[in-house]
Amino acid sequence: MEDPELAALRRQRMAELQSKHGESGNDQAQQEAKQRDEDMRNNVLAQVLSQAARARLNNLALVKPEKAKAVENYLIQMARFGQLGGKLSDQGLIEILEKVSKQTEKKTTVKFNRRKVMDSDDEDD
Repeated sequence: MEDPELAALRRQRMAELQSKHGESGNDQAQQEAKQRDEDMRNNVLAQVLSQAARARLNNLALVKPEKAKAVENYLIQMARFGQLGGKLSDQGLIEILEKVSKQTEKKTTVKFNRRKVMDSDDEDD
């Protein structure tokens, strides 16, 4: 039950990667490959996200680009393995964002080192 457009994008990407390894010194080819990769990502995300979910992900990318990239990668991986049934709603994206936040949450601890401070009474003059 794979989308034919998604399969075509995969074949195109594989061909690009194979040709890229042959011309590793060409900077323009690398830029074009990056652009095609970004276009492929955008096409897949447009297929799996509703308008509201896409807007939310774009807003997240403005504030936290690393987290947005992680969510995009997660969504693309889910789409590749057929784990998404239809377009993901805004609420579905919120649930995924919460899941990713829990996985990437940094635990911070604060430790106070108290040092004895010399008072003016303690000084020897």
